[in-house]
Amino acid sequence: MAQKDSAFVEIQWRGRPVRVEHVWLSPDRLGAPLIVFLHEGLGSLAMWKDFPQQLCDAAGWRGLVYSRPGYGRSTPRASDEIWHNDFMHRQALEVLPALFEALGINTATKPLWLYGHSDGGSIALLYAAHFPNAVAGAVVAAPHILVEDISVSSIELARKAYLDTDLRDRLAKYHDDPDSPFWGWNRIWLDPAFRSWSIESEIASIRCPLLALQGLDDEYGTLQQIHGIAERLKPTELLKLANCGHSPHRDQPEKVIKAVTQFIHTNNRGDIS
Repeated sequence: MAQKDSAFVEIQWRGRPVRVEHVWLSPDRLGAPLIVFLHEGLGSLAMWKDFPQQLCDAAGWRGLVYSRPGYGRSTPRASDEIWHNDFMHRQALEVLPALFEALGINTATKPLWLYGHSDGGSIALLYAAHFPNAVAGAVVAAPHILVEDISVSSIELARKAYLDTDLRDRLAKYHDDPDSPFWGWNRIWLDPAFRSWSIESEIASIRCPLLALQGLDDEYGTLQQIHGIAERLKPTELLKLANCGHSPHRDQPEKVIKAVTQFIHTNNRGDIS
C-alpha cells in the first residue's frame, strides 16, 4: 500500500490540531461492512502493505487504514510529548472516536469491524470494551493484555538495534519522523512503571464476536495473551499459527485471510457476501 495513495483529515487531540493519514479501501462497495485496521507499535499505514486490500477483496468488504498520530505521515509526536501508561487508552478512547467523527463514520447506525495487530490489537480491545455497541466484531493478532518478560526483552533488543544498526533508516521509509514512533513506543514499554500495565479486567465488557490469533514463535508475547482473552470472553475463537512470529499477516497471510474471512462471514449479521 503506497503512501502516495493516502489522504489526510484533521482532528483536535492533546490540545492541538493533528492530521491523520488514512486511506479508504474499495469504497465503491456501497453497503458492504467496514473493517478498520489498527497497526502495531512501530507500524503505519504503509507498513501493512497489501494485506488490508487482500483481506477486503477476499471478504468483499470495505476497509479503512490509518496511521496513528505520531506515526507514518500523520502529525509526529512533539519533541516534548511523553507517552504514559495510558497511551493505548488515549488512542482507543480519544483518537478513534475523533477520527470516526471527522470521517463521517456513524457507528450508532452501522457498527464496524476492527482488525488490530500488536498494540493495535490492544487498542481494538479497549475500543470494543468502552464502545460495545459500536463494534460488530473484532480480530486481534498478537495483542497485549498484560506485560510479559519476553515483550520487555525484545523491546530492549529493538532499542539496541535502533541505536546500533540501520533500523532507524529502515523505519524512515514508513515514517516522516522515525524518532517519533520509536521513542514514544520504546520508552514507555521499557519504563519500569509500565510493567504493571494490564487490561485483563477491562476487556470483560466486550460483547462482540472475537477472533484472537498468535504465532507460536512470537518474539513479543506468549499464548498467555490470547488464552487470557479467551478465559474472560467466551466464546472467543483462537487461532495459533506454527512457523509464525509476531506478524501473522506477514508470516502466514493465506492462513490468516482464510480464517478471518470465515470468521467475519460467520459472525456478521446480515452478511450479504
